[in-house]
Amino acid sequence: MSDTAAGRSPRWARWVTGLLVAVGAGAGVGWAATTALTPPRDVVATTAFTLVEVVPGEVGSSINLNTVAQWTLVPAGSNQAVGTVTSVNVTAGQSVAVGATLYTVNLRPVVIAQGQVPAFRALAQDAEGVDVTQLQQALTDLALYTGAVDGQFGPRTTTAVKTWQKSLGVPADGVVQPGDIIFVPTLPTQVALDTEIVTRGALLTGGENVVRALPAAPIFTVPVSESQAALMPTGTRVEITSIDGGIWEGFVADQAADETGLIVITLVGKDGAVICADACASIPVTGPSLLSSRIVTVESIAGLMVPSAALLSAADGTASVIDNAGTSHPVTVVTSARGMSIIDGVADGTSVRIPATAD
Repeated sequence: MSDTAAGRSPRWARWVTGLLVAVGAGAGVGWAATTALTPPRDVVATTAFTLVEVVPGEVGSSINLNTVAQWTLVPAGSNQAVGTVTSVNVTAGQSVAVGATLYTVNLRPVVIAQGQVPAFRALAQDAEGVDVTQLQQALTDLALYTGAVDGQFGPRTTTAVKTWQKSLGVPADGVVQPGDIIFVPTLPTQVALDTEIVTRGALLTGGENVVRALPAAPIFTVPVSESQAALMPTGTRVEITSIDGGIWEGFVADQAADETGLIVITLVGKDGAVICADACASIPVTGPSLLSSRIVTVESIAGLMVPSAALLSAADGTASVIDNAGTSHPVTVVTSARGMSIIDGVADGTSVRIPATAD
């Protein structure tokens, strides 16, 4: 019986099949060897790029917002005079010293003096107490009294009071009425009268809290959104344009959310200094003042500058740039902002690669 008839492949067919298997196996081995032995493709070398020169420049970042400057008035003294306000003698924010007339009631001056105890009674011959001491000190400061400041209202105090009354143009009877004087904790000080109470023609009945003192400086705040607040950590510098066009410098000290959901940034002066220095009086006492400001989110630094896209980062955190010849140069990144970086490690004028962007 023949091979074909027996159902077996002819001998030549088996030979051809074996040859094909051998060829296939050889091709697979060749592909594997080629793949295993060919070095990986250099991504940097094969990536399309453009060139840019390293040049001197300055990198920084800021945002422009408004700073709110506002005085916080502190209650300082109460009126005890009864009658009609016939004149108002001080303006809001005015600095006053002992003996200054604040306003007049029925043409009688109401003056200011320093003391912790408010005026509450008439002071005359033989009176004793802390309020007498405060009166004697005021008369001493006005160069009207040279006796002991001992709280004893004696003849020398009476004489000084009469001299003082003559200077004010009131009857010199030697009696200081409780409505004649308002004692405040500290003098000199900047004051503001409650203009809803003390106005020319207003009727006073006594007991009104009318005198408010100003602190050494107003409070400076910047209302911002949450995203803006994230750019302003403690210590961020703020350049504030003053009312007269000068520049005041403040620093972020605190952040707190207000009832509207805004973040209120509180500013302080450098090393505890007053932000407005000796020009605080230029800020109106009534109501908030909006001052244009530059928030320095990244301080400007000068040096050799490249686009940040030219920087390559290694796994260990180091950075480098690639020059036109393909040579890598390790660099130190000094600062980065708005897509630009200041670096150290390459020379001025070096051409470095930036990955090309698709059109």
